[in-house]
Amino acid sequence: MSNKPSSSSDDLLPERKRKRPTGVNSIDDGIEANECIEFYMVSSKDEVDSPSRFQFVPIDLNAFFEDDGRIYGYQDLKITVWISSISFRAYADISFKSKLNRGKGITDLKTAFQSILADNLVEEKDDFLQTFSTECDYVKSVVSKAEVLPKNTANGCTGNSSYMKEEPADVEVFRVKGTEVGHLYCRLVPLVLLLIDGSNPIDITDPSWEIYLTVQKGQQDSSMKLLGFAAVYRFHKYPDSMRLRLGQILILPPYQRKGYGCTLLKVINNVAISDDIYDLTIEEPVKSLQHVRTCIDVQRLLAFEPIHEALGPIISQLRNNDPSKKSKAYRCGPPANIVEDVRKNLKINKRQFLQCWEVLIYVSLGAVKKHIENWKTVISNRVRADVIGKESEGAGKRLIDIPTQFDQRMSFAMFKTNGGESDMLMKDENQGNIEEELRKLVDERITEIKAVAKKLSVKNKAK
Repeated sequence: MSNKPSSSSDDLLPERKRKRPTGVNSIDDGIEANECIEFYMVSSKDEVDSPSRFQFVPIDLNAFFEDDGRIYGYQDLKITVWISSISFRAYADISFKSKLNRGKGITDLKTAFQSILADNLVEEKDDFLQTFSTECDYVKSVVSKAEVLPKNTANGCTGNSSYMKEEPADVEVFRVKGTEVGHLYCRLVPLVLLLIDGSNPIDITDPSWEIYLTVQKGQQDSSMKLLGFAAVYRFHKYPDSMRLRLGQILILPPYQRKGYGCTLLKVINNVAISDDIYDLTIEEPVKSLQHVRTCIDVQRLLAFEPIHEALGPIISQLRNNDPSKKSKAYRCGPPANIVEDVRKNLKINKRQFLQCWEVLIYVSLGAVKKHIENWKTVISNRVRADVIGKESEGAGKRLIDIPTQFDQRMSFAMFKTNGGESDMLMKDENQGNIEEELRKLVDERITEIKAVAKKLSVKNKAK
């Protein structure tokens, strides 16, 4: 980590005789960290300072700098951070024209970067460049003691499916358990902080954590390159079973959108089945992860023979009946026995299965407009019931917007009434807003379902 202020004649003058630089305000407004810091991931010392280096954008750098996310006391500040994809060591090159306290103090950049990069931070650039030689076998040394996990298995599927296609031969997935988890994860923490939204480091002293590594083997040598990782927690399910919870998953920026995350998720599914886990859950998945997860699970479900028998009556009803004309809200949930069969055989938890079930209905229904409109009515009924409650007319739950300084869409009050004139008046005043929010939620859900169906369609055409 280097500080390189540029020299000027003013630097030689006593403090009291220095002239204020032209255009500099008397009060330091600071600069947002996101505006002056660039991050690069490099796999060799030749990539450092090279146009071919891979730049990535962290989730939010401002969170590491003071309360307002700004850096103070520097003029023309520019910071370049390199992170090695070989050893995960890092180096920060800091340059600025001048440093001066103009009322807000001078941000301690060294402390700030140590809070992000910890022991991975290397002070001198030459030492950082040396790590590409001295620690070139770091990943290989880690996986030498780890368990290799099978990639291509039936995974609970009983039919033919693109899910069971061959995975890349040069990619392996390893599981790291026990004391080795802590040593490895400490190297990965900076990537967790920078690239996983809202994530905190796991407790490496807890033996229930396991790390899964997706690694690519060199084609011409014995080198190994880390493509991504996942942190999975194994915990007790009363009375005598275990559950798996995926806490963190990350494919390194240079290797994203190449199918490696999909491979990693499939292997974790394999583990849940082979270890006879009760079910697999994911802790607060972001939309992109949920999309990939649902694509995988729908493929598995389409290859699970009991699903088609359970779908038959639902598809028939949607093709032959109009749910909008029913006196009661028409629901198309799966039978209880198929929910349990899916959990036992595929280890898909109930909440995730219900998400997949709506996709399964859509892809099985066909392209007839009337049938799709019936399906949309079912989705609308389900969303309405989830948000307002099953009794959306007359006595029941009421949803009312309230003024807030936070996200208006997430701020509301809900209560239950017994009916009456005052309730109807309140309903009239708020019904428009409620219906608009419900339409948005329904549209978002339909868009999500169609995106999964489109992805599956593209994969099937590519076979």
